[in-house]
Amino acid sequence: MSDEYGLQGKVAVVTGGGAAGDGIGNGRAAAILLARAGAKVLVVDRDPLLAQRTVEMISAEGGTAKAHAADVADDAGARGVIEAVLDHWGRLDVLDNNVGIGGRGTVADVSPADWRRVMHVNVDSMYLVSRHAVPVMVRGGGGAIVNVSSISALRPRGLTPYSASKGAVIALTRAMAVDHGRDGVRVNCVAPGPVYTPMVYARGMSEKARAQRARASVLRTEGTGWDVGHAVRFLLSSQARYITGHTLVVDGGVTLQAPERESEDH
Repeated sequence: MSDEYGLQGKVAVVTGGGAAGDGIGNGRAAAILLARAGAKVLVVDRDPLLAQRTVEMISAEGGTAKAHAADVADDAGARGVIEAVLDHWGRLDVLDNNVGIGGRGTVADVSPADWRRVMHVNVDSMYLVSRHAVPVMVRGGGGAIVNVSSISALRPRGLTPYSASKGAVIALTRAMAVDHGRDGVRVNCVAPGPVYTPMVYARGMSEKARAQRARASVLRTEGTGWDVGHAVRFLLSSQARYITGHTLVVDGGVTLQAPERESEDH
């Protein structure tokens, strides 16, 4: 097996790595692609069955993966993820912080409880997992982290709690890159546009809505979890060895124009 990504034998953690059925979400795609590049992958999800299905998909291709159930927005859960990966393989090289939920409304109408929940899941989860992961990476000689944001951080559209949380993810990424670069830990961010994933179509998206999302792209197509997964794998790979603190927008050019107003979370 060629090692074009420099990931052969590396150990990876992907949070939010499950997906409904055999659907390809951002986390599942990243986990599968990392495994295809030769990494050993700990697939983390709150739902153990969803994580296990991703592991089965990886194993069917001859890859190496383990499932781990955890709420990574909880400090004990986040710490348990890192303890689990060390128990399995004794090290940690790359991390994909992929957990996130939607959040609608404005500051005038979103409740404090809903605001706190979105910030807690979308931002605290990345802080908490990274809090336990970075020291392990440093002891191992370095590593790479990708935090998943959204173009809603760059072009708000009526999802203020979500946009604010995803903007915080970008700021967190840049701060972490500065904090840990001298220790050999690169930290980057992926900002997906309107990708068609199980989380999106579980809400019963109509064909009309899908067509609208496609028109929002200058490429006139919608993205998939694979598009995000490929971006994540690149930034975690040795091919991106001189890239840190960067936000890679994966949106088919949606943010280059002012499309029709959409109503679905990215």
